[in-house]
Amino acid sequence: MSRVLHFFKTYYPQTMGGIEQVIFQLAEGGIPHGIQAEVLYLSRGGSARGEPVANHLAHRSRLDLELASTGFSLSAFRDFAELAKQADLIHYHFPWPYMDLVHFATRLRKPTVVTYHSDIVKQKTLLKFYQPLMHRFLSSVDRIVATSPNYVASSPVLQHLRDKVEVIPIGLDRATYPQPTPEKLAYWQGRFGQRFFLFVGALRYYKGLAFLLEALRSAPLPVLIVGSGPLEAELKAQAMAYGLSNVHFLGSLPDEDKVALLSLCYGLVFPSHLRSEAFGISLLEGAMYGKPMISCEIGTGTTYINIAGETGLVVPPADPMALGQAMRTLWDQPAMAAEMGRRALLRFEQQFTAETMVSSYATLYRSLL
Repeated sequence: MSRVLHFFKTYYPQTMGGIEQVIFQLAEGGIPHGIQAEVLYLSRGGSARGEPVANHLAHRSRLDLELASTGFSLSAFRDFAELAKQADLIHYHFPWPYMDLVHFATRLRKPTVVTYHSDIVKQKTLLKFYQPLMHRFLSSVDRIVATSPNYVASSPVLQHLRDKVEVIPIGLDRATYPQPTPEKLAYWQGRFGQRFFLFVGALRYYKGLAFLLEALRSAPLPVLIVGSGPLEAELKAQAMAYGLSNVHFLGSLPDEDKVALLSLCYGLVFPSHLRSEAFGISLLEGAMYGKPMISCEIGTGTTYINIAGETGLVVPPADPMALGQAMRTLWDQPAMAAEMGRRALLRFEQQFTAETMVSSYATLYRSLL
């Protein structure tokens, strides 16, 4: 067995985001490939070793400080050094500036892979100070994995490092998603029918939901919003000010409810308008459930998942008129929408399964070991 240590600022069961899902799929999927993965992350709950997550182990270091979305920990320097000593390969998940400090402080002499999940988009002032360390860190690792060719083409950072970048798209395993009961499906169908658009995701600044609400003023179609986040109160107030009775904020839901809504919905709407949306796992879930998609062209993985005119419609970012028109187009042409959903599922099965992702990483690990 090859031993791989994943290092990221947070992990299951404390948080349930997209990067955590990627790490989980790699850790679980690697077992049949002879890869034993462990994960080290930071936690407000303090330090702990060897906690089982499904069929792999996770380790916690105490989170001492959080600054500009960056967690810091004194104990993680020691924890990382000890765990890295037992590992054959270290797998970092970028961006997380503290991780770069730990990498250099422990003078690591092991093969290293970085999955480059996103450029640093929001913290532009911090980036000016961090840039020298970032370039030194990325230049020092053995291989950088980007999640789509679109992101490589549009990222100035990755363009400088093209000789060590390879593309492995994020993949999902439908078998890890719960199968909703007939009662659960009947409950949601009874509330909303089967003709509604669905958004799933955290309610954050880059998700473009203010533009979606603006679009719904001229395209009054039913939309369910699943998720919570810092903009929740603001968005609800905006919907109320516009008098949008067709928008339903459902908050965070258990996975079975989310899957029921993915199964029932007419299409997925994903209005993210900034490059902080580097891939779009919720969009990928829409494809996995055979749904037509609407997304924005932001030069990232969203347009690698959703091919304009094939698996759905793609509109300019932050353009409520274009977004509303795309929703009306899909709504008024159910045969076209169904065909796009069929192609979305086909593309998912060809490009985005967890097995394809895990096999590609297993090949990469072997080449470095």
